[in-house]
Amino acid sequence: MTDTKSHLSRAERMEKLLKELLTPQLFVLEDESSRHAGHAGARPGGETHYRARIVADAFNGLSRVERQRLVYGALREEFDTGLHALSLDLKTVAEASAS
Repeated sequence: MTDTKSHLSRAERMEKLLKELLTPQLFVLEDESSRHAGHAGARPGGETHYRARIVADAFNGLSRVERQRLVYGALREEFDTGLHALSLDLKTVAEASAS
C-alpha cells in the first residue's frame, strides 16, 4: 500500500484501496490535517487526519463497529506509517437513501 514506486499520496492510496474493497456508491475523502496543526499526530505536510463518507452495500448486515473495524483494518498500514486520525460516516445504500 505504501509502495513509494507508485508515487501516490496517502489519500490516493486510501481511496484506491477502499474503493477496491467496498465498491462504494459514494466515496468522499477529505484531508483535514490543516485543521489539526499543532495537535497530537499532526506533521508538516499533512496527510495525517482525514474524514471519509462512504456509502456501500458492503456494509449490509454489519454493525457500526464492524463497519469501522473493516475500514480501519484495511488501512492498518497507513496507520502504521503516519495516518493519525480517520473520522468515518459509513452507511449502506438503503440507509443513505432514507436520510
